[in-house]
Amino acid sequence: MNYGDLRAHFKALLNRSDCTDALANTFLDQGIQRIQRQLRIPPMERTLTVAITNKVSFVIVPSDMLELISVSHGYCNLVSLPHHEFNTISEGKEEGIPKYYVRRRETLELYPYPSSGDLKIDYYGEFQKMTLDSDESTLAKIASDLICYAALGYSADYYLDERTAVFEQKFISLLTELQEQANAAEQSGISQVMRPSATYDT
Repeated sequence: MNYGDLRAHFKALLNRSDCTDALANTFLDQGIQRIQRQLRIPPMERTLTVAITNKVSFVIVPSDMLELISVSHGYCNLVSLPHHEFNTISEGKEEGIPKYYVRRRETLELYPYPSSGDLKIDYYGEFQKMTLDSDESTLAKIASDLICYAALGYSADYYLDERTAVFEQKFISLLTELQEQANAAEQSGISQVMRPSATYDT
C-alpha cells in the first residue's frame, strides 16, 4: 500500500472530517517511528561493508541504524566491551586485526586498530521514508494495518478520542503477531518471506 492509499485508509478508520492530509501524515509518521523503536524483523536487517585501506581507530555508524546486530572483520566477530574496559585495553594503541569495539555516539571505536581488510556491520535499520503519495516502503507492503493502528493511537491522543484503548490493543496485537512470525522463522531455521498482512483492490 503506497503512502497515499495508506493515508486514505487511515482517515477512513479514524472517521473524522476535521483531519487534514497534513495531520494524517504526521500521525502516520509518528506511528512508523514507534514501530521502528519496537519491531525487529528480517526486512529491517542491513549490512554495511567498510573497506579499510589505512590505519583507523573508528568508523562512522550507518545513519539509519536502529540497533547493532554484529560487527566483524574478515572471519573474526568483534566483541562489544563496556566503555571502561575498552578504554583500558586501547591505551596500548596496538595495530592489527580488530577484536573489540565500543559504540561511542555516532562512531564504532575498534581495537586493535586495523589497517586493511573489510569491516562488516550488520544492523537493524529504519524503513524507507515515504514522502510522495506513490512511495511504498517495505513496512507498508507487509504491515499497512500495523502502521494505521499505530497512527490511530496518536490521533486518539490528539483528539481525546475514547477509542484509544481499542486502537492500542489492536496495535499491540498486530505488532506481536508480526514479531512472533519473524521469531518463529528464525528458530525454525527456514528462510521465509514476510507476506502482506492484507491485500487491497486498486
